[in-house]
Amino acid sequence: MTSDPPLSDAVESTAEDIASMEIRGAATIARAAADAIAGQARETADGTTTPDEFDRTMRRAGRRLYDTRPTAVSLPNALRYTLGRMEGDDVDTLRDSVLAAATAFTDRLDRAQNDLGRVGANRLRDGDTVMTHCHSTDALSCVEHAVDQGKDVSAIVKETRPRNQGHITATQLRELGVDVTLVVDSAARRYLDDADHVLVGADSIAADGGVVNKIGTSGLAVNARERGVPIMVAAQTIKLHPDTLTGHTVEIEMRDETEVIDEDDRADIGDITVENPAFDVTPPRYVDAIVTESGQFPPESIVTLMRELFGESADRPWEEPDATTADATGPTA
Repeated sequence: MTSDPPLSDAVESTAEDIASMEIRGAATIARAAADAIAGQARETADGTTTPDEFDRTMRRAGRRLYDTRPTAVSLPNALRYTLGRMEGDDVDTLRDSVLAAATAFTDRLDRAQNDLGRVGANRLRDGDTVMTHCHSTDALSCVEHAVDQGKDVSAIVKETRPRNQGHITATQLRELGVDVTLVVDSAARRYLDDADHVLVGADSIAADGGVVNKIGTSGLAVNARERGVPIMVAAQTIKLHPDTLTGHTVEIEMRDETEVIDEDDRADIGDITVENPAFDVTPPRYVDAIVTESGQFPPESIVTLMRELFGESADRPWEEPDATTADATGPTA
């Protein structure tokens, strides 16, 4: 019995880069996954592969990618779009269906962020100051379009430890000509009085409108609500979490403890437990608007949009046809 074709270098390198956060940001992750799936389809359709082998290999490639970042819902949504449209009776037809789906998906991504940015920019007024957390290309698109409209926008940027993704946000905002004040995370409440909006992205959004984003988002939202500062979440529809329609919970990724403390410092302190959750969940009552390429929505209405896009449930085409989905649920977020 011969083994199925190996996974392509494109899939393996993409999986490693997503897991290590060399590739980050929901749209970037989704695009990379779609490109990797397309690369796998081209390599597997080598003239010696059977349709069954092609199908199994593509599903295996999907599982390899999916396992890297379970919380980044844009990744399984990219796999749903590309692998879910795989069909045909021969390898050439199967390959072509995957390649067409990957192209359609990336084209949709190209339009989505631009459309979202225009929607979000309409919520920003000339002279507004936004406070950001972590790094989100969707959130930056809102500011970029506001600047293009001639609005003077400034930003208070939280560092967002332990990986300091806020530094990336600060750099890109300065490239847009935005005045930036960089603050440590614990100073956020003090500077909220100077902010007109809290503007954040999302790694995923649940059916009830709960927003899963970088750890610290929830606390910022609570403080912002107490200060009367509106919270705007910028998120492409690829970040909607269709599994939550059927009662599944969102898995919260735990990052390596060395991001928080190095081995020498830990040894000096003594026997401690180090927790490094990557995300938290902001309840919908603390969110004023979720801005997508399909328009802006109050969080309680996001389930309607989700059903329009995904139906009442979501398939997992990277799994074997007879595989159970019992492992789809993660710890309650």
